[in-house]
Formats: sequence, C-alpha cells, structure tokens
Amino acid sequence: MTCRTTDNTNALDAFLAAKFEIDAMLERLAALSADHFETNPDEINWGHVGTLNHYREKLREITDSAFKEGEYAE
Repeated sequence: MTCRTTDNTNALDAFLAAKFEIDAMLERLAALSADHFETNPDEINWGHVGTLNHYREKLREITDSAFKEGEYAE
C-alpha cells in the first residue's frame, strides 16, 4: 500500500488568514471596549444598552460555539 501525504498548505494558509483576521477584530473590540464603546457615561441611554446587548449576544453565540456551551453543549 502506498502512503500518500496530503499537502494542506492551502488549508493552512486559509486557516492562518482567518485567524489573523479574528485576532485583528478582537484587538479592535478590546480597544473599543476600553473606550466604553465611544460613549460618554453621562449620556448613556437605553439605545446604548440595546446596542451593547446586541453585541453581547453575538459574542455569546461565538463563545458558546467555540467552547461547546449553551445551545452548543454536548
């Protein structure tokens, strides 16, 4: 039987490109969070709360999927 190796260079390149993009997005989100999502604490209203809750739900879906929690729990 012949042993074949699979050249997954293209897959590795695509994986790393996606990872670098995710890392960049996380850095931008961390900076935005550190700046209180560009809000002035004296001007916070329920619209800001709604927007932040929307962001939180999207991030929760991602983390639940990544860590197999919530609806993704096994």
